[in-house]
Amino acid sequence: MGIPAEAQQEEKVSTVEKRWTLNDFDIGKPLGRGKFGHVYLAREKKSNHIVALKVLFKSQLKQSQVEHQLRREVEIQSHLRHPNILRLYGYFYDQTRVYLILEYAAKGELYKELQKCKYFSERRAATYIASLARALIYLHGKHVIHRDIKPENLLIGVQGELKIADFGWSVHTFNRRRTMCGTLDYLPPEMVESVEHDASVDIWSLGILCYEFLYGVPPFEAKEHSDTYRRIIKVDLKFPPKPLVASAAKDLISQMLVKESSRRLPLHKLLEHPWIVQNADPSGIYRG
Repeated sequence: MGIPAEAQQEEKVSTVEKRWTLNDFDIGKPLGRGKFGHVYLAREKKSNHIVALKVLFKSQLKQSQVEHQLRREVEIQSHLRHPNILRLYGYFYDQTRVYLILEYAAKGELYKELQKCKYFSERRAATYIASLARALIYLHGKHVIHRDIKPENLLIGVQGELKIADFGWSVHTFNRRRTMCGTLDYLPPEMVESVEHDASVDIWSLGILCYEFLYGVPPFEAKEHSDTYRRIIKVDLKFPPKPLVASAAKDLISQMLVKESSRRLPLHKLLEHPWIVQNADPSGIYRG
């Protein structure tokens, strides 16, 4: 069986050992802007492969003291190969900027899609949660904790598959960590309280995500930061009356949002949960 043309093209971009420059790319429309720069649609001239080019300004990276974070992100993401993880093909830099050559996720940001729909159907939510669970099993198997799973860090690929995109807060872990990072609404109790944490922080975030997919808001959201902290630490979990959300979904969320991290539902068990089995598309692709 031959290698599909698309895969061959991808390999051309990712395996040629060379020093990239901006002249290797035709730059297209802007896809988005971040804190440290912009992302553009681009075409690698030699292979004609379409990519997303993330352009970061060194001065801003330095000013915010995040160069080490970027190095870690590149180091981690460039070694990952999973259908639900955005590929980082390579990088290059000039005097003022750093360029990351990323896989292009044609259907854009999940965050915008969630805002547009307000909330997702159970089929869509379950398909997304199952594919993220598989991606996290892969990451944890490589001793990587993501630590910042949230809608803003997820993209949708051309077929409708979800892609974990931002690895800025990820760590290679062979020991337990104590750093505070991530987004408040998605932080687990152990990170709010700055005690040691491990890979089970990602299970908590997945539980928060599942709730937000189904209800349109994260579960511990409050007007004041201090109230959000308090609700997280108490695991003050309430399910608004919503007849379209099955009790099995609430059961799954409740098993992930457990204060004691060792008692959270393991990801392989999540994939066997009745709500996932009944609702998730086995292909991992939501087709609408």
